Amino acid sequence: MSSKALPFKPENKHIIGHEGARPLLLALAIGTLGGFVFDWLKMPLAWMLGACVFSTIAAFAGLRIGMRVRLRQGMIIIMGVLLGSGFTPELVQQLGKWAVSLCVLSGMTMTGATLGYFWFRRFTMWDKITCYFAAMPGGLNDMTIMGGAMGGQERAIALAHALRILTVVLTIPVWYRLVAGAQTSVLTMVGGPNSNDWRDYAVLIASGVVGAAVGRLLRLPASFMIGPMLMSAIAHLAGLTSSKPPGELVAAAQVVVGCGIGCRFVGAALDQLHKEMGASIGAAVILIACAVVFAEITNALTGLNLDATVLSYAPGGFAEMSLIGLALGVEVAMVATHHLFRLFLIILTGPFISRFVLTRGR
Repeated sequence: MSSKALPFKPENKHIIGHEGARPLLLALAIGTLGGFVFDWLKMPLAWMLGACVFSTIAAFAGLRIGMRVRLRQGMIIIMGVLLGSGFTPELVQQLGKWAVSLCVLSGMTMTGATLGYFWFRRFTMWDKITCYFAAMPGGLNDMTIMGGAMGGQERAIALAHALRILTVVLTIPVWYRLVAGAQTSVLTMVGGPNSNDWRDYAVLIASGVVGAAVGRLLRLPASFMIGPMLMSAIAHLAGLTSSKPPGELVAAAQVVVGCGIGCRFVGAALDQLHKEMGASIGAAVILIACAVVFAEITNALTGLNLDATVLSYAPGGFAEMSLIGLALGVEVAMVATHHLFRLFLIILTGPFISRFVLTRGR
């Protein structure tokens, strides 16, 4: 089957990278190899991080790799169910402290986005709308679609957000591995339902299927993760189950998600895009620095765990940061809740600010 390159085409809803069965199988093979290598190195989030690194290298090397969006969505559902299992009554009791943290997060988001905007204006030739939506730490698809609708350059916005997520995913787990000595393996950390109880499997499956349908119906951002996560959280808080998806299935899901990140760089030419890529990585570093500084402030105000707060503020994708939190053993409910809040904050305010501030006087 022939394959067709679709680099940085966010309007395509079915393929990331090259189209066809062979590019998909090649991407999965490369990603799985990367997962084995990083698991052997005892890296946090080994299967996603390894797949991400190996597939990104393959994309820049010109290999014909690709990922089907529906496959990624299916695996994202599994991740949502897994994240929902991290919600416990003990954690929910800390909602009062989270309120303060969410207020600080709002300030951090505006600060980081403003600094990123001026950074892009200084180091790229992009117009104001493109720089604005490239700087906002929201979902890649959401920001690209919104930016395009407002007159921005979709390819540039997609590039900036793909590199932001890649930079964060490659930076934070490696930092915790090398500095803090964090070592985790999803194959031993996550277990399936105890004694293969069919009722646990039924609850987990229902959480994923119903949650995805509700998320799509309500048009939630990152609906295939947020919907199942909320349903799974309700099931776990209600005591219907205390189980999680099997570790092997979670590892496979991480490989698919990691490959999806790498495949976004199919068709990217370093010699042609090096300035824009350098600016995008610089903007990501600025956001990471903001996350650390504001996390220190929140820690001083509330006493919340610093590692959990850093991950809650880090400018990665909702799925990626929640999974990193799970891998590092921090309060995944806190991380997921903060990133969900940030997504809604940006989606609700982004177009308004863009329309009435950046386009004022046109």
